[in-house]
Amino acid sequence: DPDANQRSGGAAVRPAGATARASVGSNTENPRFALLFDCDGVIVETEELHRKAYNASFKHFGLVIPGKGKVEWSVEYYDVLANTVGGGKPKMRYHFDNNGWPSFFGGSKVPRTDEEKTKMVDSLQDMKTEFYKDIVESQAIARPGVLRLIDEAIAAPDIAVGICSAATKEGFLKVVNSIVGPDRLSRLDVVMAGDDVTKKKPDPLIYNLAREKVGLPSSKCVVIEDSLVGLRAAMGANMPCVITPCPSSDVPEFRAHGARAVMDVNVGLGDGAGAAVTLAKLFPANAAEPNFDFGGGYGAGYGSSSGGVAGGAGSYSVSAPERVTRGADG
Repeated sequence: DPDANQRSGGAAVRPAGATARASVGSNTENPRFALLFDCDGVIVETEELHRKAYNASFKHFGLVIPGKGKVEWSVEYYDVLANTVGGGKPKMRYHFDNNGWPSFFGGSKVPRTDEEKTKMVDSLQDMKTEFYKDIVESQAIARPGVLRLIDEAIAAPDIAVGICSAATKEGFLKVVNSIVGPDRLSRLDVVMAGDDVTKKKPDPLIYNLAREKVGLPSSKCVVIEDSLVGLRAAMGANMPCVITPCPSSDVPEFRAHGARAVMDVNVGLGDGAGAAVTLAKLFPANAAEPNFDFGGGYGAGYGSSSGGVAGGAGSYSVSAPERVTRGADG
């Protein structure tokens, strides 16, 4: 990439690492900037895949809530749930706490103690992850422009690049190995999943750890997110954030919450000659700070969120004290 060489003074492109793994060490020496990607919703639109995997797990265990029937999350209900609670296990706990705890295989015994509830949620999550891996392999595709931008960052020896996800490591690695690929992963400076940190997004811990790995101040680490949960994590780490909303999202006004740019919901980062976000635009040669003036009027809000919505048949309404967009599993 001649532009990358020009930006870095002709330095050699970074070498590939030996293996693709979580929490890799930095491949980039003395980077000018870092580019950190969320996974679910940014690299791939996965929310519908997560919903299908949860329902498959519920069906596998024959979950029934006494007096309400089987547990099955509709598209509409899952959108509300995903916009209310971050993380897979917290999502199930929130649902069961509000609608009643279920029994396995339609039996009469429901979990009463916290230990029993934890055991049930762990079993459901483990099975959900297995279903999810199979679904990802057959149905997941990359969002527009994301692999192009990752490749541009990898080709630039003075830009550190990483992926920081709130998802469980097993499911996360299935997604990134299928979509990003082992060769790209081996060239990244940071690869972290939710299991690698003690606190998940919106806590900023994962981004603070990424910053430490690449050895840069927060102002020089740009985060690409799709959710208010992720935006809050970036803001908590004092990192500038670009939002690429998912087409399925009920999108709030991200700019009001601190996003430096909000991309078109149907375009994402963009591909081809008219790509909205390129490495050259984001990190101009000799610039001391990132640039967020991509042209095209990006940064305007795309709708707003409000209230709770009742689920469809076989699901239950959720009260939403605060809706947060797309931090569910990514």
